[in-house]
Amino acid sequence: MQYKDIFLDRLRHNCFRIKGKKTTVFTDPYMIQKEYHEADVVLITHDHYDHLELQSIKKVIKDTGVIVAPQNCSDKFDGIKNKLVLVKPNEFKIVGDVPIKTVHSYNTNKFKTKNEVFHPKEYGNVGYVFIVDDVRIYIAGDTDLIPEMADVKVDIALLPISGIYVMTAEEGAEAAIKIKADLTIPAHYGSGIGTEEDARRFKNLLKGKINVDILNSID
Repeated sequence: MQYKDIFLDRLRHNCFRIKGKKTTVFTDPYMIQKEYHEADVVLITHDHYDHLELQSIKKVIKDTGVIVAPQNCSDKFDGIKNKLVLVKPNEFKIVGDVPIKTVHSYNTNKFKTKNEVFHPKEYGNVGYVFIVDDVRIYIAGDTDLIPEMADVKVDIALLPISGIYVMTAEEGAEAAIKIKADLTIPAHYGSGIGTEEDARRFKNLLKGKINVDILNSID
């Protein structure tokens, strides 16, 4: 799909391709089938297998590309560490010509044990607010509805809505209303976690309130 001067595609799960006039950004490549080699910047939100998969990263990144990842991923990039820029929440960097602000990404109510969430705040996972051709984009990562979202001001919000490990469609709708992006796109479904029905429910919950577009997988 086109939004202003950029083109945005969903490859699968939490992987999006954002193509500007000069720069292409990929997020969380996972289960990628094709050889793209287009990414100037690859944004990794955290170290779980469905967000950090080396084989998929190698299929999307250019020879000159850069990978941005949180510090808890530092030991996951054997063979391509020279491409790596490590970050933590609440940092600002310019990578290539892409301004990037890291934001918190964590669970508040998705538990793997009675007292332990899947994505603790203290682990340092991140979401990203980044700019391509003057379009501000937010990729939330694996998160619940968190207070920090009130400070996210963007044109496009890419929000996880599959439940279990991240927001449900209902929680995602609350987040979308809090963020009030010009365009909101559901993410994190269709690859074994969540289904298109979650995305449709998310869109229906926001009908008449927030502009939502569901992107089919292209990979």
